[in-house]
Formats: sequence, structure tokens, C-alpha cells
Amino acid sequence: MYVRDIMTTNVVTIPSNTSIINAKRILDLHGFRRLPVVDKGKLVGVVTKRRLEKVMPPQALPGDIWEISYSLVSLFRMSVKRIMKKDMVTATPDMTVEEAVALAQANKVGGLVVVDDSRVVGIVTTNDFFYRIVNRILGVNEPGARIEITGGGEGKPLEEIVSCINKYGLNITTLHIISPPEATEKDVVIHVDSEGVNQLVTELRDKGYKVSLRKR
Repeated sequence: MYVRDIMTTNVVTIPSNTSIINAKRILDLHGFRRLPVVDKGKLVGVVTKRRLEKVMPPQALPGDIWEISYSLVSLFRMSVKRIMKKDMVTATPDMTVEEAVALAQANKVGGLVVVDDSRVVGIVTTNDFFYRIVNRILGVNEPGARIEITGGGEGKPLEEIVSCINKYGLNITTLHIISPPEATEKDVVIHVDSEGVNQLVTELRDKGYKVSLRKR
């Protein structure tokens, strides 16, 4: 799976001369945490909710009406160009999701602007990674049963387990290998498309496997 498969393409952008107060309004209106800044079709920076909040005036006392007015005028006059992040961490549409996740984690950012030759073509966030990748891998909200087999994540045991699943005409929805801390063997969690797995579980246990059903 690639970044282009999970990115949001209808990206809201702003020019660098957008006032700080208007940028904050746009973020609040859409519930975003970041806005790409684009001039002449090219990405020049990113402004985040955190950066905007740092320059917003602190909550003033009722008697500070002149201070409030001065602060608001300043925010209308100041553009995001003054505070935007210019050394951006970006992804490309052809980057694998593994590369994108590693890049985001290494730079401790919650989202990546996706660019193609400096042109913004999408944005990918932590939510995209969870909802569009992790949910698919784990089969979240998918019907069926999820079976965990201790020590079944190795070559020959896994082959035998899959053979048993095929024997009962069950289809595998997802399969992932788990390496428990300090364990010498890998476990496997297999999500099949039916809840009727009693015979399968019995046969696997008869073969010596430790089998449990995981909550979905």
C-alpha cells in the first residue's frame, strides 16, 4: 500500500499572506490541526494549530479592553508567513506507507503533506494510518472470528494451521504475526470470515496448539 492509497486529496491550503486570525478561523471551521501554505502553486510552509496558539493573546481581564483590541489588530495584520514552519517534513504519493510512518515517527509529527514536484496533492495524518491501514490489517468491524495460536507464527506450524482453515472452507480475512516480548516463538492471529470455528479450534488443540478466541 502506498501513500496515494490513503491520503486525503481535497486539501485546504492558504497563501502565506493569510492573517493569523483568519488561519485560526479556517482551522477551527474544519477541525484541522495543520494547514499547508501555498504560494504560486508551490508548498512554502505549514502552519499548525500549536503555532497559532502560541501567538494568540492570553485570556485578558475585563479591564484590559485596550490590550485586547491591540492584540486583535496585530493578529489581523500579522500573516502566517511570520510563524509558519518552513523546514517541512513531506511525503510523496509513491512512498510506501511503511516509509511514511517511519518518517513521521522519526520527526515526531502527526501528519505529512504529500507533494509532487513541490505541488500539494494530498495530506496523510495519524488518523489515516490508523483507520485506513491498522483497521484493515486487524479486520476491525469485520464479521467473523479472530483466532490466536501461540507459537503458530513460524513456517511449518503456520502452513499446518492454514491447511486446517482451508479444510473447513473458511476464508482468511486478515493474518498477522505477533512477536511477544522475550518469547522464543512467534504467535499468529488469524481472522476468518465465519464465527463457526469450533471444529477448527478443536482440531488445532488436538494437534497440540494453544488456541484462544480474541475479542473483535
